[in-house]
Amino acid sequence: MAEKLRKYKHDLDHSYALGAALTYELLRKAPQTARRVYLHTAAERTEGLLRLLALCEKAGVPVETGDKAFHILSPKGNCFVIGEFAKEEKRLLPGSHIVLVNPSDAGNLGTILRTAVGFGFLDLAVVRPAVDFYDPRVIRASMGAAFHVRAEYFDSIEDYLSRFPENRRYAFMLQSSVPLGTVRFEAPFSLLFGNEATGLPDRFASFCETVVIPHSRDIDSLNLPIAASIAMYAARALAP
Repeated sequence: MAEKLRKYKHDLDHSYALGAALTYELLRKAPQTARRVYLHTAAERTEGLLRLLALCEKAGVPVETGDKAFHILSPKGNCFVIGEFAKEEKRLLPGSHIVLVNPSDAGNLGTILRTAVGFGFLDLAVVRPAVDFYDPRVIRASMGAAFHVRAEYFDSIEDYLSRFPENRRYAFMLQSSVPLGTVRFEAPFSLLFGNEATGLPDRFASFCETVVIPHSRDIDSLNLPIAASIAMYAARALAP
């Protein structure tokens, strides 16, 4: 008997890619996780959709045409393709990482994922409590980049550090007096960022090199995705 379709909840063993572009990335980068594709009856048979359906056929992913799934999963009416995929536990590989400590906003996490892939960072550590990586809002904000990365949750920063003691740690903190442009990033390294509202706790200065992104006094701080984007670009540009 088929499992009853229901809106995404954290305890489900699967999630959804809402939209044709996201579903295409799912089928292209993680076809082994794809369970089925839902196709709206109003979906136009564009060249892009035909490519997507060809990927479904190649991967053996069933396609269900109908509107019920869209009423449940994406009721706004602007979505015509949904990809259902199984959650897949991943472990970080040794190397340079992005480390997010207690991120709480799905849109921010998705934006950071997209930027990370753009700058070649494919390993993301997330320290709990934190937003759910598999929330469809994260997948959507990432524009499918979530299917390119290895993301692993840790219960504490200490758990992460014990796994990767060889990494140089660069914590981005307003309290730092070391401006970003003067830092020489030595790989493998970890770029650490705090919660959107509170940043990193002061104690991180005791086991990390602290870095600040200089900006004018007309603002108190940069938002998290922008700060992370600047840091990732600089780390790649300034690494030996």
